[in-house]
Amino acid sequence: MSGIQEPLVEVDTLVAELDQVDPPTLLDVRWRLIGPPGRDDYLTGHLPGAVFVDLDTALCGAPGLGGRHPLPDPAALQAALRAAGVRAGHPVVVYDGGDGMAAARAWWTLRWAGHRPVRLLHGGYPAWVAAGRPVSTDAPTPPPGDVVVRPGDLPVLDAGQAAALAAADDAVLLDVRAAPRYRGEVEPIDPVAGHVPGAANLPAGEYVGPDGRFLAAEMLSERFAAVGVTEGRAVGAYCGSGVTAAQAVLALHLAGRPDAALYVGSWSNWVADPARPVASGPTPGR
Repeated sequence: MSGIQEPLVEVDTLVAELDQVDPPTLLDVRWRLIGPPGRDDYLTGHLPGAVFVDLDTALCGAPGLGGRHPLPDPAALQAALRAAGVRAGHPVVVYDGGDGMAAARAWWTLRWAGHRPVRLLHGGYPAWVAAGRPVSTDAPTPPPGDVVVRPGDLPVLDAGQAAALAAADDAVLLDVRAAPRYRGEVEPIDPVAGHVPGAANLPAGEYVGPDGRFLAAEMLSERFAAVGVTEGRAVGAYCGSGVTAAQAVLALHLAGRPDAALYVGSWSNWVADPARPVASGPTPGR
């Protein structure tokens, strides 16, 4: 199973797959921007056989000028994935607390690292529980995996490339933060409010519901087209630190745009350099 799979898996399908002789590897990546760590949720209950992988320390690099969730060091990522039992070419399913953001960043990270058979459990842990499926408090220690991290399987933007995409007539850079943050009216996390000049705003709630479930592919295409994502135009996405934007990239894949690029550093990287211009207001003015 080394080819690219559909990005999503539903609970019933996963149940059947877990009953196989060699089931998918389950990674619990529950995470909060603010509040108790996701590991606490994992210890309270998780899918049987799932291994907890921390988004902040295992799937991302250390915060700094590169942003709050920069790319991980490939060697460190490989070690973390092997410790979680990820095997070369073997299916992985990631899930989070239901909003789909951390799981989407995990999906993106594994795909970027060259591991193609990875899917996101649609609806996350709440969908599993709502279906009446069993949970466990046992923390397994899987046999070490042998996955090899080969970065570059998904496109990445740095600040300069993001600026160029936003300025190009034949491209679209999507800012998927809430509209007030995009407009520069409020910024609860980063030191500067506003957006990358030329970026178009499409808040995450336009393509994914509060339960973490994505809209149908046709509707996704319509939502993206409304902000300029049409055939022949390159597209990239950013958010505050590259987590929500990874979810946007997954949505773009579902809409038939596997070429979508992620500005991993996102706004937290953009404003780290005071020389970079900042736009405000409701339109992508340049």
